[in-house]
Amino acid sequence: MIRKLIRRVFDLPGARSRQGIRPKIYPVTQHGVHRDRLSFAALKITTRLQEAGFQAYVVGGAVRDLMLGVDPKDFDVATNATPEEVHHLFRRSRIIGRRFRIVHVMVGPETIEVTTFRGGEVGDKNETGRIMADNTYGSQEEDAHRRDFTVNALFYDPSDETVIDYHHGVKDLNAKKLVMIGQPARRYQEDPVRMLRAVRLAAKLGFEIDEATQKPIRSHAHLLKNEPPARLFDELLKLLHSGQGFECLKKLSDEGLSHGNFPLLAAVMDEPGSEAFVKLALDSTDARIRADKPVSVGFLLATMLWHQVYNRWQRRVENGEKSVGALLEAMADVEALQDNDFAIPRRFSTTMREIWMLQPRFESRSGQRPFRFLEQPRFRAAYDFLALRAEVGEVDRELVDWWTRFQSANDDTRLDMIANVKDDGPRAGAQRKRRRRKKAPGAADGQGSGA
Repeated sequence: MIRKLIRRVFDLPGARSRQGIRPKIYPVTQHGVHRDRLSFAALKITTRLQEAGFQAYVVGGAVRDLMLGVDPKDFDVATNATPEEVHHLFRRSRIIGRRFRIVHVMVGPETIEVTTFRGGEVGDKNETGRIMADNTYGSQEEDAHRRDFTVNALFYDPSDETVIDYHHGVKDLNAKKLVMIGQPARRYQEDPVRMLRAVRLAAKLGFEIDEATQKPIRSHAHLLKNEPPARLFDELLKLLHSGQGFECLKKLSDEGLSHGNFPLLAAVMDEPGSEAFVKLALDSTDARIRADKPVSVGFLLATMLWHQVYNRWQRRVENGEKSVGALLEAMADVEALQDNDFAIPRRFSTTMREIWMLQPRFESRSGQRPFRFLEQPRFRAAYDFLALRAEVGEVDRELVDWWTRFQSANDDTRLDMIANVKDDGPRAGAQRKRRRRKKAPGAADGQGSGA
């Protein structure tokens, strides 16, 4: 009796699971989600697991989105089958993960993440309370208690189209409220990235963060410094691809999660001229995500750090340095600042640097330079970047209009355009040569082809 009371007061792991909470079962007539809303892969995997005698449910964000009338980007499945049993059932599958082992099951082009129900007792923790190992398995009820937010702890059973709710997730979903399961401070200690997820989900869904869930965030923000940079970078990408990118950045700043933890995000909010520029870029990104169009991570990073580069570049030029050399030095300074705390993967930083380096080339519109520039692999990404700069008044709109026309013009028209450029003026004694060139490909659809 005393042990149960202690667990109830302090919300220790397993407290609720051992009390035998009876979940609320919602029939399809109440939630309206039919099994045909599931992807082919999710339905096939849950059906096969159930036919093999296991429990299997679609779980988490997919159920939440379906109940909100949104088509999920991906589906997760939870089961009482062990990873080895899941792997044995599905030929195209592999077991991954250390801290908590999961199975990726491939069905056609789709990959479904299948997890075994987690147990109520967590595994090894470090000195800050972060879970380091967690390969303990349990019941569906225990698994529900181990999930982060109530709206993410809903289980959908395709066999009878019911939603199983242990923590009033449906009620919170209808109230548009984000509520942490368990004691928020302890849950943030177990996994500090949950603070970032709270911000992202609230901004993405338009939900309010519950007061008890929000209160410990600022005082626990320092825990993010102990997270691996690669994991933080993955979370940053989720924020930027949430469809509410700028709102996520603002909310991170409002909750005290950017300064000292995300120097890249602090640079966006603090650098003069940066906020309006990044908002334009993220508004464009959000529109592309809603239209299911590809988004370039390198392009996004280039926009986020540009004004740190640009302001340093201009100061160096004003001090008498040559433009291109000053730009290179400014880029190196900014990249060094980021690499100290938050290394950007090379596959993205290369694109980012190339976009920056190509900006001065737009000013050069004489001779054969514009023709050669069109053949540059990153031309389209750099052009889209230039267009953003024009939107905030950083470069003359005429320059963007000139390059817009130049891309779609034939060679004769292009030569006339070059000859009429006022900046460069006609070259003495130069005779116009008409060269047959391969016509540049048509303008790509935003954010640069190959960026």
